[in-house]
Amino acid sequence: MTPRSEPLPFGATIGILGGGQLGRMSAHAAARLGYRSHVFTPEPASPGGEVASAVTIAAFEDAQALRAFCASVDVLTFEFENIPPAVLDVLDASGVPCRPGTQVLRIGQDRVLEKRFLGSMGIQVAPWGVVERAEDLDTMPFPAVLKTTRLGYDGRGQAKVENLTEARAALARLAPHPLVWEAYMPFSLEISAVGARDVDGTIAIFDITENRHRHHILDQSIVPANIDATTRAVAEANIRRLLEGLNMVGVLALEMFVMPDGAVIANEIAPRPHNSGHWTMDACQVSQFDQHIRAVAGLPVLPPRRHADVVMQNLVGAEGAALWAAALADPASVPHWYGKAEIRPGRKLGHVNRLCALNAGVLPRSEA
Repeated sequence: MTPRSEPLPFGATIGILGGGQLGRMSAHAAARLGYRSHVFTPEPASPGGEVASAVTIAAFEDAQALRAFCASVDVLTFEFENIPPAVLDVLDASGVPCRPGTQVLRIGQDRVLEKRFLGSMGIQVAPWGVVERAEDLDTMPFPAVLKTTRLGYDGRGQAKVENLTEARAALARLAPHPLVWEAYMPFSLEISAVGARDVDGTIAIFDITENRHRHHILDQSIVPANIDATTRAVAEANIRRLLEGLNMVGVLALEMFVMPDGAVIANEIAPRPHNSGHWTMDACQVSQFDQHIRAVAGLPVLPPRRHADVVMQNLVGAEGAALWAAALADPASVPHWYGKAEIRPGRKLGHVNRLCALNAGVLPRSEA
């Protein structure tokens, strides 16, 4: 039997690029597992920086600050994909292990590379193409969705178009170019798979999640998902292929559409903990953040055991903030606040995990 790789020693420092709520929850997990965290963020008062052992506040383009940050940590990871390519070059030159590797990030932050990689793994995606100039719109099917190849999230950087006139207007409005077009998918259900892979190749996959969106932002994640065994098997096989194909070390999420005919269409990957995996924090013995830190630190990932059915409710903007008091008073709910100082429309401020008995079949589902 091949011996396992040696994990980071107790008290080692994990460097986290990005100071948002995912960095915050990763820092919490690191502390529980006996590690320090050092967050690098351009935000003066960030959710992650508020709870980390150390924080560097500097622009990502500040190569000197970035090199000093790398020198202060034992391993690197990140909490979001939209990191400038020049930063990845500095990480590569630092000699500090980066988990997952920068090549995974390069794929995850570029929709063209992402779709090509999904196809290379034999994972079905919607018909798509690249739009570099107006003439590329002439052969595009309608309806379709135009998306920026980079910097898009929560519905930003995309537009559904019904005809060529709308497509031309969206091309002029959306940036940066090039864009990609995707055939519009009239799906029955949105699901996601969240899995983890450690340095020795062990894979652990959480239960498949059913997702509901409002205004292009995730509203609820429901577990167990209302899917059949065949759909579940395809979703799990897809995430397993990606974890292995990317040589992933850490947590990966894959968003998918379930079509009326049962086909499962991959939408986007996220090489990090994901909003649709927040339910794991209270419904499993090991959360997605625990798994991510375990993998990054060289510890084994664990088979996740779900002990409750759960609905994760995002708290977004002023409407979400208004739900906070009720969540605090509800004995079935576990609230999580992100520590953001400003309430803005469309901004994720926290989430609430509402738990009920395992396999009780009485999940409280609100209409999105």
